[in-house]
Amino acid sequence: MNVLVICDDRWHPGEVVRAGVDPLQNKGFEFDFIFDASEFTEDKIKNYPVIIFSKSNNISSTNTDTWVTSEVENEFTKYVKNGGGLLVIHSGTAGYKENIMFSKLLGGVFEHHPEQCNVIVETIKNNPIIYENIEFTIFDEHYFMNMKEDIANVFMTTTSKNGKQPGGWIRTEGEGRICVITPGHNLEVWLNKDFQNILRSSLNWCAKER
Repeated sequence: MNVLVICDDRWHPGEVVRAGVDPLQNKGFEFDFIFDASEFTEDKIKNYPVIIFSKSNNISSTNTDTWVTSEVENEFTKYVKNGGGLLVIHSGTAGYKENIMFSKLLGGVFEHHPEQCNVIVETIKNNPIIYENIEFTIFDEHYFMNMKEDIANVFMTTTSKNGKQPGGWIRTEGEGRICVITPGHNLEVWLNKDFQNILRSSLNWCAKER
């Protein structure tokens, strides 16, 4: 499966994401990358069955201007409605609170996070993403989310000393699928074997290849 990865922002280096998906190269996936948002176009994304989106609202790590306009929101929405899969990871939920269309497409966006801490990640029984029940602990930013709960189907939770939050959810829009995973600030999280398993299953679900 050929996957487009859109990543790199002020707080989240694109190289973390590149290294984080690298183990999946040997498991049926090939990845192309956009680090600079000025390279984003509708023509560039429309031929990919799935997009990994792990980029806050910065053009790049060196250019912190915002980049998601109403036109960009429309292009993402059109891509999904026409059957594309969108896997949003960690920083892909950050900085979009004011982007109403994009927030609705995702089903929830980043609100805040405390200092990094131990976070327990736990999948919910009988969820559509991953067959087995998984529970593991990571050291990460614990994202607190502003959810549109009426349109999001939560399949994973995150719990720390600061409370419990939705850590992963899915939804559909038109013919397409959206999956959101909130952990992922540190490379060690991406490379965790259970997290890798969730990534792989989420990509397959987004591409309707369960």
